[in-house]
Amino acid sequence: MSSPLPTCPACHSSNVVKNGSIHNGKQNHKCKNCGRQFVQDPQNKIIDEATQCLIDKLLLEKIPLAGIARVAEVSEVWLQQYVNTKYQQVERQVRVSPQKKGLTVECDEVWSFVGNKGNKQWIWLAINRDTREIVGMHVGDRSGKGAQALWDSLSPVYRQCAVCYSDFWQAYETVLPSKRHHAVGKDSGQTNHIERFNCTLWQRVSRLVRKTLSFSKKLDNHIGAIWYFIHHYNASLLL
Repeated sequence: MSSPLPTCPACHSSNVVKNGSIHNGKQNHKCKNCGRQFVQDPQNKIIDEATQCLIDKLLLEKIPLAGIARVAEVSEVWLQQYVNTKYQQVERQVRVSPQKKGLTVECDEVWSFVGNKGNKQWIWLAINRDTREIVGMHVGDRSGKGAQALWDSLSPVYRQCAVCYSDFWQAYETVLPSKRHHAVGKDSGQTNHIERFNCTLWQRVSRLVRKTLSFSKKLDNHIGAIWYFIHHYNASLLL
């Protein structure tokens, strides 16, 4: 006895006939009412725009990819491909508000890793004390090259005019202009804003949580995820 024909996913009509096979040999059907062609239990699910928007928002929260796949009802394989493409396309340069005076920058570096804790990746950050915008970022080692890359990520007006506060890490002294650089301790309160942002970063970006399975296994995605959050953070300050 043959199995009953499925109903149309578009109009839910049962007036359906077989209509050949698709490329993988699976039975194709056609609805005689609305003309829709379909296969039963399709393997390639079309992800609509609303679901993609939901995923974009969930990527900004401390949720692993497996959790996002469950919430959005998509496959982990598709989600990983989507994330890979998205993070490759993220702009890796800050977009900041124009400002010509009162430029005070707080700098700090925080530890993260990719793959395993032996592969340390330091996140170098610079924040504008007045606007709270992240005005510079670099991911790399903790050497003078990392400090130089942070400095290079700042816009020209900051490199020419900004007064910079940092901790006593020696790499800063080799890069930041000595007349505008102040090395201070945490008790001074001069780096409170960047340290507070570091806490926000730890709480929101799941790849920075050290005791879960959410950490990054690919450096490019690690950097892309951090940039993705920073652009969102800066944009939220304008709302």
